[in-house]
Amino acid sequence: MRRISTLLVGLCVSFSAFAVEPNPTKTEKPDVIGAIQGWSKAGDLKISLPVTKFTLENGLTVILLEDHSVPMVSYHTWYRVGSRDESPGVTGAAHMLEHMMFKGAKKYDGKSFDRIFHENGITNNAFTTNDYTGFFENLPSSKLELVMDMEVDRMSSLLLNPEDLKSEKEVVKEERRWRVDNNPMGLVRELMMSTVFKYNPYHWPVIGYMKDIANYDVEKLRFFYNTYYVPNNAVLVLVGDFKTAKVKSLIESYYGKLAYRPLPRRNYPREPLQEVQQNATLKKDVQNSSFVVAFQSPRQGETDMYPLDLAANILGNGTSSRLYKRLVYQKQIATSAYSFNYAMRESGVFAVGVNMKPGTGIQEALDISYNELWKLRNQKVTDKELAKAKTQIIKELVDSLKTMDGKARALAVNEIVTGTYESLFTDLEKYEAVTADDIKKVSEKYTNQTQRSIIVLEPKNAPKQEAAVKPETPVKKEE
Repeated sequence: MRRISTLLVGLCVSFSAFAVEPNPTKTEKPDVIGAIQGWSKAGDLKISLPVTKFTLENGLTVILLEDHSVPMVSYHTWYRVGSRDESPGVTGAAHMLEHMMFKGAKKYDGKSFDRIFHENGITNNAFTTNDYTGFFENLPSSKLELVMDMEVDRMSSLLLNPEDLKSEKEVVKEERRWRVDNNPMGLVRELMMSTVFKYNPYHWPVIGYMKDIANYDVEKLRFFYNTYYVPNNAVLVLVGDFKTAKVKSLIESYYGKLAYRPLPRRNYPREPLQEVQQNATLKKDVQNSSFVVAFQSPRQGETDMYPLDLAANILGNGTSSRLYKRLVYQKQIATSAYSFNYAMRESGVFAVGVNMKPGTGIQEALDISYNELWKLRNQKVTDKELAKAKTQIIKELVDSLKTMDGKARALAVNEIVTGTYESLFTDLEKYEAVTADDIKKVSEKYTNQTQRSIIVLEPKNAPKQEAAVKPETPVKKEE
């Protein structure tokens, strides 16, 4: 079976905040929806979950959450390794190794791995990001011990067969063509990250460069596997229909035999504050121009992240957002407009993006985008806009955890990216506490002209658009 992984290189508002689904022990209170308390009282939202966390002697972090709503278990094994742990010449190694984790280990070879999952009603996949690599299964609770045995096998005894690697490299090459080389949004994202980050490893793409993909060998991946796929670099999260005491005993029995291995010191180059506007233009065989105006933003969980998430929502979330109304509805020069704040472990990116109508130049849309950023810095957003943004984000948080899988993801990502799953429990109130003054303050701090990077994708035959690649001259309605 040819498998293409879930590669998380897309951009979103934030990874940090999630909601939770019903807790049957709390239903006697009328203002409780799931574990979100104070739902009917604005400004008093709380998240609570009966989580059990412990660490094995070998360093494996384990998080358990019982949920007996259906006889299923969501089983997540996440490793604290991503593209930021690579180096020039071996970009994409974390993602390539993710693929190879499905090609068999000492006890379960690649063919039996997939066959056993299918025969037992188990769905599975994996994903790689800048900061971590995650593997997950959703399974009948009766199959828990089987999956545990299989996961321990590939954590400790991965085969890394040269013939499997040869064929899987072709799969990853095709994945890169699909996600980046033949995908305008993928091209813009890749150029944006390499422009905003010059020194930090966020500079290179998670999937890696095509030249590096072609040059992978077993030795490179074996070093990566032996270094980072160790219990003390992993977080195991189980959510579902089990008894905590019994599962804890099983985990100690299966995983406890794995050895602790020292990890290398990871000193990631810190990206200096940007003080000069950066410009990057790419010409490709596309029908219309696109651009992104991007800025460095704070890392996951920092105080400034929350108002920036709301600012991005107000600017470009949906058809009623500021950018969409001006560029798509009123001016009718763009097919779409959006904004995001993408927070990672080391840093983040705040950006606005526009896809133009074919044959339309970008300068007018750039001016409008600059103007909307100027307004964020110089004028408070309205109470109505702020309330709407909070409602939308809180709803997204609630909707994201209607499943066991969603809760497992929330616990895992917070544990890895912020250092503790407990940051999940304070996100709603942090968003609720943001004021219009906070949004103005962070906009002034992060979105000035000298801090921006302008990334442009345009058709090969388009005339050179000089205004897009030189510093913007202040105008009345902008700067």
